[in-house]
Amino acid sequence: MIASSIGAGLPAFALSQQHLHRAVLTYALRIGPRYEAEGTAGISHFLEHMLHRGTKRLPTAHAQAVAVEALGGSLDAMTGVDHGTLTLTCPPESFEAAAELLGEIVAAPIFSEIDVERGIVREELLEDRDERGRLIDPDGVARNALFGDHPLGFPIVGTLRTLASFDESLLRRHHTRHYTTASAVVTAAGRLPPKARLSKILSRAFAAQPPGKPVRAPAFRRAPTAPSLRVVRSPASQVAVRVACLGPGRRHTSEAATELLLRVIDDGTSTRLYETLCDRLGLCYEVSAAWEAYDEVGLFDIAAEAQDEAVPRVLEELFSMMRSLADRGPTPAEIDKALKRSRWLAERAQDQPELAAEELATSALTGAPRSPAEKHRRIASLTAADVKRAARRVFDPRRVTVALVGPVSRASERRARTLLGLD
Repeated sequence: MIASSIGAGLPAFALSQQHLHRAVLTYALRIGPRYEAEGTAGISHFLEHMLHRGTKRLPTAHAQAVAVEALGGSLDAMTGVDHGTLTLTCPPESFEAAAELLGEIVAAPIFSEIDVERGIVREELLEDRDERGRLIDPDGVARNALFGDHPLGFPIVGTLRTLASFDESLLRRHHTRHYTTASAVVTAAGRLPPKARLSKILSRAFAAQPPGKPVRAPAFRRAPTAPSLRVVRSPASQVAVRVACLGPGRRHTSEAATELLLRVIDDGTSTRLYETLCDRLGLCYEVSAAWEAYDEVGLFDIAAEAQDEAVPRVLEELFSMMRSLADRGPTPAEIDKALKRSRWLAERAQDQPELAAEELATSALTGAPRSPAEKHRRIASLTAADVKRAARRVFDPRRVTVALVGPVSRASERRARTLLGLD
């Protein structure tokens, strides 16, 4: 791994993978709902969209898209809860021009056709709302139920009210605050130029990045002391079930063990979650688990969709699995398989520069840049006892929130309340 500081102090990290036939450049920054106020919720996501609408040199969205694709490239962007990324993938021969273009896009947006983009984002936002404007996205409902009015509970896309308020002045202020060397990093992976030339290319491409000041966000200090249930009734053929738990943050000593816990629960169709709810009981078609770690806290959630009459059994099985992992821990065979699959994923990243650049970028934002191989080494020595301790922390009954979205019957709601100990 190559580490350096470019331009006005922008941190840069690179992983050379000369056997590949593409190169990837990622610009990552601290941004998202975590750094927003209630009245501007969604502005980070909207700003990400606006970065696709042109620069002074390329004054339209189409002109910018043509420039990207003329290099054989593709530009992808995302906004998460506490960070965002813009990633440009290109043939190695186009790397220098692609870097110049990405630097231009992040430094000099012109915010053209705001109302056109507002219409696009409005359609995206409405996908998560019903005809009355209520939030029916189960992940958003669960997040809001767990984090309440803290920014970690804000919807990434914002609300119809906040979306309508975004103008060029607000966008420029948000851009000036976040798109700086103090809040961003640049990473590269794939077939890259030699180190000295790479440094020169990146320094020139991102020379316009201002230094800025580190962004701050309010810490989440209101850990739940009792379980909770959120029910949103809406027409649908199934009920979306979410079991959300407050987990450790990325700086907690159990962070690595929680990652391994996730792999024990859901890493393929032979792990506990799928085997129980799908293969053995036939209650669901698709199930999943996820874990997002923020600075001081994390969100561990389990997702399933099922017919209303199956919801009580789904919850019973999920709670049984959680208790079993907290009380007895995973089996040696589960740990062995999870560690092997983690190693294989790290090895696969040697052929997927997008994964390598993303891991470098997101970890560098926390001050501890690491490659996929280094990420695996953090968990390689963990044991079943470590995962058991993590499960006890994550699945603490006092920190569990259940969200049910869809045609939820009173019987299913009552059973959920009983299982949570609310009755």
